[in-house]
Amino acid sequence: MKNKNNQDDILTLNPVVGLSMDDVQKAGREAIRQSMLQPAILIEQTTKLWRDFFEIGMNQSDLKPAPRDRRFADKSFSENPIYANMLKTWLAWENRMLEWVDALDVADIDRERTRFIVQLYVDSMAPTNFLMGNPSALRKAYESGGTSLLNGFKQFVGDVKDNGGMPSQVDKSAFNVGENLATTEGSVVFKLPVLELIQYQPVTEKVNARPVFIVPPQINKFYLYDLSENNSFVRYLLKEGFQVFIVSWRNPTAENREWGMADYVEALDQAIDACLAITGQDAVNSVGACAGGITLSTALGYFAGKGTLNRVQSMTLMVNVLESEGDDSVIGLFANDDTIENARKQSASKGVLDGQDTAKVFNWMRPNDLIWNYHVSNYLHGEKPPVFDVLFWNNDTTRLPAKLHSDFLDIFRSNPFGKPGSLEIHGVPIDLSKVDCDVLITGGTTDHITPWQACYRSTKLFGGDTTYLLSTAGHIQSLLNPPTSSKRSYYLNDDVSVSAEEWVKGAEEHAGSWWPFWSEWLADRANGEIDAPAKLGNKKFKVETAAPGTYVYE
Repeated sequence: MKNKNNQDDILTLNPVVGLSMDDVQKAGREAIRQSMLQPAILIEQTTKLWRDFFEIGMNQSDLKPAPRDRRFADKSFSENPIYANMLKTWLAWENRMLEWVDALDVADIDRERTRFIVQLYVDSMAPTNFLMGNPSALRKAYESGGTSLLNGFKQFVGDVKDNGGMPSQVDKSAFNVGENLATTEGSVVFKLPVLELIQYQPVTEKVNARPVFIVPPQINKFYLYDLSENNSFVRYLLKEGFQVFIVSWRNPTAENREWGMADYVEALDQAIDACLAITGQDAVNSVGACAGGITLSTALGYFAGKGTLNRVQSMTLMVNVLESEGDDSVIGLFANDDTIENARKQSASKGVLDGQDTAKVFNWMRPNDLIWNYHVSNYLHGEKPPVFDVLFWNNDTTRLPAKLHSDFLDIFRSNPFGKPGSLEIHGVPIDLSKVDCDVLITGGTTDHITPWQACYRSTKLFGGDTTYLLSTAGHIQSLLNPPTSSKRSYYLNDDVSVSAEEWVKGAEEHAGSWWPFWSEWLADRANGEIDAPAKLGNKKFKVETAAPGTYVYE
């Protein structure tokens, strides 16, 4: 892959860039330096903090945690004077620390970096993270005769040994891929060193003619789309009468370090040909999420450049960022040339970017939910991690080959999708404005990884009819929204020519899951109905391994 543009305009950052301890330490040192350079602000906030402490001591403070802050749900924090004052003391300290950051006379980017680091530090010192400051943990210890603390210690030792020192988020023993996850009937019908193509067995007598072709992200395994039976994208599509094919990417090793974006695009090119040959159709309705959406968009730009885009009727991009006018994500605050080049050098030295490293970055973007929550339940309460299919999938990480990682870094650094022709695949310039198929783009209202406003910007890139759909919830939960259990809603607005803020103001809210809307949208582009195929594959593309294939186990 050749990138012609060397400008330093950084795309909204994905965790493949990373957040190192050096980044954190630099921001911390800057905070200390600013304290010394602007002592009046620190003195002012310290004075206010002592006033807060006096009001707490005199029972005159009305400080309260945020209504949805589950850390302090225990009644002791409102009914027991000791715990109530402990909480108010911590809240006062948090408020003054953040007010100090806001008052600093520094550049906006430095202020946001400092705020992020200060918030990390303050949250780490929340009273609930410590045994004596956590009334529910003390209660459990008393009621269990200390057994909860013993269990917590055992789990802590186990996590230090087997989980990189991070608290486990899920009971991994409860799941087995192919047994109670990724169990939808199907077979591998095409295989390359980079991918396996799985075709699923239709469950209706009639099927929509054009198949759905799903491209998952390379930084996770494909079965996000086929989790437990009631939470499966694939099963839902099959019941709706679609023919479904999905890519299962291989989990690369250091030997595959040279696999780059061009190799992945070429593999998709061949997989789509196989899909069309098996179904006898003229085009697919393609789907890509997160990093898989970047790869799929690149592929469609490549097809448009070489005149083969007619094989793709539509594209659905889920929680995916292609173009940026600024940094929307928290980790984007730390993007600079040194960070990006250090990330590139680390994967180059190992041959791969380890999936555990990317998972840690995801976790530190939401530490209260993804780290401290499990620290308390696992270690202080002595409870086993939950049995949750999404968390199991999230912890079943994969690697990225060094070349693909480097290509992603180039994309994040130079933002080529907003600069037609600055990215090339096999000498073909990528211009998404020439991708004139219909496009549906989704975002999540509370997505901290690919903010919905950044996802919305992709509506300006494509040359075809574009629809934007905003689902409530975050990065993954906005996607996994089966109609049978949906308590969420989604927003639609036909006018995507306006800004994101104007779009959401004019959007209409629809109760329930967005999957039925998507099903209708796909069916309108499916070229009618045909009899369901009696067998999977064909004479050229024969059935191989049963789903979920072999690459998912690597």
